[in-house]
Amino acid sequence: MSEMMHSLVDQAEDGIHASPCPISAGERTVVGASKASARKLGILARVARIFAAGTAIASVARPVLAQAEVEATASAHLFTSTQVVGLSVVIGVISAALLSTLWVVRQRGNLESESREIRTALSDAQQQISQYQALIADNNRRIVIWDGDKRPELLGQLPAETGAPQDNEFLAFGLWLKPRSASELERAIDRLRQSAQSFDMVVETHRDEILEAQGRVSGGRAFVRFVALNNLRAELAELKIERDRLMASISAFEGLLDSIDLPAWQRDTDGRLTWVNQAYGDAVDSASPEQAVSEGREFLTTIARERIRASATPESPFHDKISTVVNGNRTFFDVVDVKVPSGSAGIAVDVSGIEAVRAELERTLKSHAETLDHLATPVAIFDGDRRLQFYNQAFVSLWELDIAFLESRPDNAELLERLRAAKKLPDQLNWKTWKESALAVYRALDTQSDLWHLPNGQTLRVFATAHPQGGATWVFENLTEQVDLETRYNTLLKVQGETIDHLSEGVAVFGADGRIRLSNPAFRALWGITEAEAKPGTHIRALGEACAPSYDRPDGWKSFAELITSIDDERRSSQGTLELFSGLVLDYAVIPLPNAQTMLTFVNMTDSVRAERALTEKNDALRKADELKNDFVQHVSYELRSPLTNIIGFTDLLRTPGVGDLNERQAEYIDHISTSSSVLLTLVNDILDLATVDAGIMRLNYAEIDLGDLLDDVAIQIADRLQDSGVTLEITAPAHLGTIIADPQRLKQILVKLLSNAANFSPEGAAISLECRRDGTDFVFSVSDRGPGISQDMISNVFERFATGAKSGKRGGAGLGLSIVDSFVNLHNGKVAIDSQSGKGTTVICRIPSANLPSYVAAE
Repeated sequence: MSEMMHSLVDQAEDGIHASPCPISAGERTVVGASKASARKLGILARVARIFAAGTAIASVARPVLAQAEVEATASAHLFTSTQVVGLSVVIGVISAALLSTLWVVRQRGNLESESREIRTALSDAQQQISQYQALIADNNRRIVIWDGDKRPELLGQLPAETGAPQDNEFLAFGLWLKPRSASELERAIDRLRQSAQSFDMVVETHRDEILEAQGRVSGGRAFVRFVALNNLRAELAELKIERDRLMASISAFEGLLDSIDLPAWQRDTDGRLTWVNQAYGDAVDSASPEQAVSEGREFLTTIARERIRASATPESPFHDKISTVVNGNRTFFDVVDVKVPSGSAGIAVDVSGIEAVRAELERTLKSHAETLDHLATPVAIFDGDRRLQFYNQAFVSLWELDIAFLESRPDNAELLERLRAAKKLPDQLNWKTWKESALAVYRALDTQSDLWHLPNGQTLRVFATAHPQGGATWVFENLTEQVDLETRYNTLLKVQGETIDHLSEGVAVFGADGRIRLSNPAFRALWGITEAEAKPGTHIRALGEACAPSYDRPDGWKSFAELITSIDDERRSSQGTLELFSGLVLDYAVIPLPNAQTMLTFVNMTDSVRAERALTEKNDALRKADELKNDFVQHVSYELRSPLTNIIGFTDLLRTPGVGDLNERQAEYIDHISTSSSVLLTLVNDILDLATVDAGIMRLNYAEIDLGDLLDDVAIQIADRLQDSGVTLEITAPAHLGTIIADPQRLKQILVKLLSNAANFSPEGAAISLECRRDGTDFVFSVSDRGPGISQDMISNVFERFATGAKSGKRGGAGLGLSIVDSFVNLHNGKVAIDSQSGKGTTVICRIPSANLPSYVAAE
């Protein structure tokens, strides 16, 4: 039994001291918190004390039991009262010991059960501590603990890619967090430590990493946990940040829409207004945008809204102009409405002013187009894409292009290629370079101009101007006539210079300012002056001083100066004779010329022979001057007609008996003067007609002509000419030729010119024929003669001006007759042809169509 008690005590002690648990400083908080375990340890201590008392009793009872055994042996069969008492005591002690042992055994079982529970709780606590340590040691989070004013404690680490410091610099948030996140975090930590205000927020590092920061207070301590977000949580945080940004953008956008003067709105899927800006509220006379939304005030009409709703799709927003009433006025808006899953959004731009300007611009452009279309100068306008935008009728006539092609709005380069293919552009050695140079106008700052010499003989000055908004305008100025006139004028000047330089007469021409324009060597030789003293630009007074040694009397250069520099409306001519100090006798003439110029001529009349030679040279000079004048007549024809008319009139006047009798020679001279003046007038009229045709200003005076009366008038008019030429006229025509609508004067001129030409080249005694007929509404007639004819190499040039190849005519001429005939026939839209063979005569056939309605047609 003693051994059993010792065993129980040992087991109790083992239960008390078994399984010691080493608890670290970090674990004290967990272990110290288990009050049940503490109570169990106190019970174990009390049990141990009971076991110790039981052991002491057993040690006291052991000698008594031993003594009893000895006495029992000594007297085995003798039981006295003393023995019975002693035995009872022993039995009581034994019973107490047994009861104590049973109780101790029972308590030991309880202690073993409680010990097992303590071991289990301790194991769970250690496992949780390990989990917490592993959680804190995770590289994805870090905890900062503030305990009063003590130095903060840092637990755990954050990933290196976040850029967060691993030491105490971690708390210097401005070093590794973005400024906005750092300032917000510091303010949140201050509120956490001072006011125990918890927080949850997301911060961004300088490396654009996202961290979650959570602030809490527990046990008087402040904790801030930093967690590196990844995967879904990082995406969620990024979405939160993006949402904040989007909300800020939406707020800014709504603020912007509120500040602009353009009505804007949002609608839900049922078409109800959910938001409008201030301009919308003003347009619907609402006190505020919120009122407009709450009251459902509509900016557009119901029809317009239904139209928008029916046509707008997510792929194709509605965009059109809609009219509505704003502030009592009908206003046009350019409306854009976009359909989105949550409804729709729209904005309206007031385009009433723009529409008015556009309408005015369209009217202006239409007016300009009509103006340009009536210009004789070809014009083409290309847009910013270099496609043909506008062209006038002159452009079509110039290039003879198909209207369908032009209406297809071809590209400028394509148009040039079409013209080149039609051989209407100048031939170029390098076509690509020339085309690129022409199209460089679209990149040029200034107007480009160029001369195009077309294969058909025309000369164009091309102006190309780029538009500021893109595109270019091409203007084609036809310089053919100008170049021809300049060429003829330059030729005329050369002929004039050569003619004057080779005259034996002294000639000097002065301008209206009295300065000499030109002089010939004969002039300088007669007056004994040098070329430098008579150089162009020398004033007549200086020239008079240079000529003073030869003649200085008032009727000389002083008189010339007065005549030349006179400002009278009617400039006078003068002539006379001067006898120079050297003995030379000069006949002079002061002759007004066109353009306020004056010509001085001097003829040496020293003796009769030289006078006769001078007269001959003067006649030659006058003849050349007359030819020169004929070349100039296209410029001065109107000025020449009046003097010629006066000459003819005075010649006829001299023939009348009332003026006086003329001797035979004088009458002959008068006849020559009259004849020459008439010829000259005819020539001037012919040249004037051709110049008028060339200038495009001749108008045909259409009228209904009786062809029978016309032939009678022509026969009467040509009778004298036929009689002078000694030929007869045979007219073959139907009895009733009818009428034709044409210009009576020009048609008569055609017939007279053809008959005069035939009479001129017909031999004396021959007959010329005029055959007339009608071909539908056309009047066809032919004039035939039996003259020498025209060779085949000359027949192609007979209609050219000044063509005088044939020399067998009775009268010479300027070669303008057939040219005039060709021009007048063409003006009537008719045709003229010639059939001739050498030695067999010539036939000229003309066809004159009848005009449908009387009109004035300008020659092109």
